[in-house]
Amino acid sequence: MREFISNLKGVWKYIKSDKKSLIILIFEHILQIGISIVLPILSAKILIELTSNEYMRILGVAIVMLIVDLINNTNRYVMNRISARLYRNIMSRLEVHLGKCVLKIGNDSLDKNSNGVFIQRMTGDTSKLADIFNNLIGNVSSYIEYIGILVAIFVVNKLVFIYVLFFAVILYVLEDIRTKMKKQDDKEFRKSKEKVSGFIGELVRGARDIKMLNSEKDFTNELSIRIDDCNEKMFSLQKRNQKYRVLMWDISSLGNFILIVLLVLLLKDKILIPSIALVLYNYSGKISSSAYFVGNFLEQIKDFNLSAERVFAITNGDEFKKEKFGNVHLDKVNGNFEFKDVIFAYSTKKVLNKLSFKINANETVAFVGKSGAGKTTIFNLLCKMYDIDSGSITIDGVDIKKLDKDSIRGNITIISQNPYIFNMSIRDNLKLVKSDLTNKEMKEACKLACLDEFINSLPDKYDTVIGEGGVNLSGGQKQRLAIARALVQKTEIILFDEATSALDNETQEKIQTAINNMKNEYTILIIAHRLSTIINADRILFLDNGKIINEGSHSYLLKNCDEYRKLYEV
Repeated sequence: MREFISNLKGVWKYIKSDKKSLIILIFEHILQIGISIVLPILSAKILIELTSNEYMRILGVAIVMLIVDLINNTNRYVMNRISARLYRNIMSRLEVHLGKCVLKIGNDSLDKNSNGVFIQRMTGDTSKLADIFNNLIGNVSSYIEYIGILVAIFVVNKLVFIYVLFFAVILYVLEDIRTKMKKQDDKEFRKSKEKVSGFIGELVRGARDIKMLNSEKDFTNELSIRIDDCNEKMFSLQKRNQKYRVLMWDISSLGNFILIVLLVLLLKDKILIPSIALVLYNYSGKISSSAYFVGNFLEQIKDFNLSAERVFAITNGDEFKKEKFGNVHLDKVNGNFEFKDVIFAYSTKKVLNKLSFKINANETVAFVGKSGAGKTTIFNLLCKMYDIDSGSITIDGVDIKKLDKDSIRGNITIISQNPYIFNMSIRDNLKLVKSDLTNKEMKEACKLACLDEFINSLPDKYDTVIGEGGVNLSGGQKQRLAIARALVQKTEIILFDEATSALDNETQEKIQTAINNMKNEYTILIIAHRLSTIINADRILFLDNGKIINEGSHSYLLKNCDEYRKLYEV
């Protein structure tokens, strides 16, 4: 229970702005308690009156019961409306906050976990947390109702009270055992579900490549294995659950039979009158069903605690390490930066080995080397996507460990080899980096990126939706859109990571001209396997095994660097 209260406090911040609705809901539940206690009495009274000839009294009781029923129905409607609104508001706040937290998770943690881990927690687990306050209020009011019923039974007949209480305790104990055993099964099932969700996401995103590889059978077999494992865990969970349910149903039936025998004996000895016996029987039925209700509530608490554990692992950074930034803010970034004795490794593989170099503001510098030499890693470290193992990286003389996020990423734009294009219009893709983007700025950026002619050929032009991942665009069009997005952002430092690799020679020449036009305004870093794209760079740094083995202009390296000359000739 201590864990539940602690988790409840963690979720409270998502509902405290709806306190008024919560108070109204509590009052509605109190009214519901009164109605639930009165209805069995009215039902018993009607049944007793049916044996008499007092038809007007029967009609009077029936009218009262109708009014109570109508009040009950209206009250339930209001409760459902408020509950739905509370659920919607909590769910919305939870999902938005969780989305923000996921974006703060370090790349180390993201690399180690599949998408399914986060998708399942953002969709499945958040619903468990959002529903807890509605469940809690309903359950507490039901507990109060059951206590009231037990008090009423105690006042009427203590022997029946002792029996009903004893019987209810047996059912409660069985329900508690069932829910405790279910928790571990449920934990394993959710892990399996995460694997299925992650794999389905990869299958959908990679559908085109799967078809090109003619690997549909292999992927569907793997999907089948994962789904079967998930379903087996779910079946095992349900099977264990149902065994206890059947046992409880049998015990409940036996207990009901014993209660009837007890009431008959009390009637025979004239200790009870029929109307009171009928009310006691109706009340005892509610107490018996309360065991299932309590069991369900205990199950909800365990589900809630498990979901809270999984969600708070993201929001609190317990399981997934968050990115860390400093608090120094640079109002203006000139574009000078330096790597000094930088060592970095992915897991156990060392990529950069005491790497040192300096870049001046408004300089255009290219990085060249074999695949795996560490070129893209340099870009990732400059954007602080990963933390270095040792050494230092400075921007305008300030260590990036001390800089806040906006000073780093707000002044750097990276155009990658495989840019991610979002499933929205071209206009909205560009407005993601500049919400107040004007039509003039948008068109100028697209023209500079050699994309305007293609956009104007589309029926909806800039309002054309381009599909998830830019599925409706060619590789070259996606990269040109990413370049336009970078130009819109107007950061001081622009990184091109194989950004022209998918462009034809004619378009590449236009992009190269655009880059040359930007040279005096931005610090530009370029990674390229096509060495023809970096001939005009101010400097070219040649990397091998995480170190710079030579640097200079294109003509200098052709004369003085055998490795560069071999790459160029290839």
